[in-house]
Amino acid sequence: MANEENESFAVIGLGTFGATIARELARFGNHVLGIDIEEKNVSRLADEVAEAIIADGRDEEALREAGVGSYDVAVIAIGEDLEANILCTMNVKVLGVKTVWVKALSRTHHRILIKMGADRVILPEQEVGQHIAQMLHNPLVHDYVSLGNGFHVVDFRVPEDLDGKRLADVELSDKFDIRCLGLMRGSNFLAGDAGVELATDDKLLLLGRRKDLRRFGDSL
Repeated sequence: MANEENESFAVIGLGTFGATIARELARFGNHVLGIDIEEKNVSRLADEVAEAIIADGRDEEALREAGVGSYDVAVIAIGEDLEANILCTMNVKVLGVKTVWVKALSRTHHRILIKMGADRVILPEQEVGQHIAQMLHNPLVHDYVSLGNGFHVVDFRVPEDLDGKRLADVELSDKFDIRCLGLMRGSNFLAGDAGVELATDDKLLLLGRRKDLRRFGDSL
């Protein structure tokens, strides 16, 4: 089904959210099965993924016939219908899919899905909102990734005020409890050595807690 390098994904629910995930996974070379109860959603994606079928995620037998149990990952992207979302999650777990990601509709729904054994529960609006707020709060932060346990990696653009300064002079570790993982200068990656001289628009990859990263941003 999937080749040695890539995984196989069953994406159930092909609205805007699910269809975007399916397309991107397929673009990365993965084997993707798209499933939706609506023919129009399936037809729209049919030429962009390996397989696309009309089926009801609430129907365990239909998912079994589609071979969902043999996929590495199932992504439950059903929105609006809470019952269908939960039943589909239960079905793919019963079918033995090892890794299950599910779109949640609310915090209460999130807790239910976690108790059902979902490996990752996504609250898209909340996660996107947090992402945007982080970048709006500090324009020097180009992007960031949450690692859990309060730690984040941020892509931090070096401002003119730091141009020509050595990384050691910024005192990331001593003053802010932040670690520099390295920096990008154009398309080149440079190690985060203390003696490296910073240049405007370099991108520092910084690891730290949100409050410490914010303190550093606010100090500039």
